[in-house]
Amino acid sequence: MQSVNHLATPPLERGGDSSIGGLLLESGKITPESAERVLRMQKELGIRFGEAAQRLGLVTEADIQQALARQFDYPYLQPGEGRFAPQLVAAYQPFSPQVEVLRAVRSQLMLRWFARGRKSLVVLGMDGGDGASMFASNLAVVFSQLGERTLLVDANLRHPKQTEIFDVASKHGLSDVLAGRAELDCIAHVDAFVALSVLAAGTQAPNPAELLSRGAFASVATQLEARYEVVLYDVAAFNVAPDAVAVAARTGGVLLVARKHKTRLADIAAMKEQMGQSGVEVVGSVMVDY
Repeated sequence: MQSVNHLATPPLERGGDSSIGGLLLESGKITPESAERVLRMQKELGIRFGEAAQRLGLVTEADIQQALARQFDYPYLQPGEGRFAPQLVAAYQPFSPQVEVLRAVRSQLMLRWFARGRKSLVVLGMDGGDGASMFASNLAVVFSQLGERTLLVDANLRHPKQTEIFDVASKHGLSDVLAGRAELDCIAHVDAFVALSVLAAGTQAPNPAELLSRGAFASVATQLEARYEVVLYDVAAFNVAPDAVAVAARTGGVLLVARKHKTRLADIAAMKEQMGQSGVEVVGSVMVDY
C-alpha cells in the first residue's frame, strides 16, 4: 500500500488542528478512541498516521487524500457529500480530465485578464441550456481552490441556477440589492470551500434588464470588486435577453461558453460585434458538451 506524506502531532483536539489526524477527527472519520489506537500503531511500527489508520480499516485512501487537500487549502468533496449538484465536477472529481481543462482555463484567464488588474468577468452562453451556468459554477470552484477570494454572482434574473447548484438558502439576492430591498450581507459563503461565496439572483423581478442597466448595478459591482479578488457573473443567455450586454459593459470582459454541435458561428459573430460596440472584450471561448 502506498503511503502518503503526512504527520500527526498529538494531542488530537477538535478545532484548529491542521494535522492529518486532527482533520480526520474533526471531519468525523475517526473517533478520539480510535485515534489512540492509530497513534499506538504509528509508534510501534514507525509509520505515518494515515497509513496506520488505513491498516486498521478506519479510513480509506480517499479519506486521506481529502484530508491532505484540506491541509493544503485545496478542499473537495467525496461523492454523496454535501447537497451540491452532481455536475459540480470541480468539487466532486477534482483530479478528472474535465477539471484539468477547467484549471487550464483558469490559468489562461489569470494571465490574460485578471493579471491586467481586472477583477470581474461575465460567463456567457449563446442559448438557454448551453451549460454556461454549470461552467460558471465549476470555474468559480477552481478559482476558490487557488486561494483567490471568489464570488459567483447569479445575474441571471430570469432563470437563475446557482441557488440550486450550490444549495444556497437565501431569501434575498442581487435583484433585491439593486432594488434597495437588501444589503450585500445576503451574500452566502459556501462553507465547503475556503474562499467561495455566492450572491443569489434574489426575488424574481419583472424588469431584469432595467435593474441591471441602472447606476445602482455599477455601484454594487464596484463594492464587490473591493471585497473579492475574482467576481464571476452568470447571466441570461445572449439570445434570450439583452441582460448580458448591460452586465458585460460594467465588467469589461466576457468568456463565451459554446455548446458542441449546437452553438452557431453566426450567433458568435453577432455577439462579438455587439459586445465590441459596447466596449466589451471577448476574453476567450470554451466549448462544452454537457
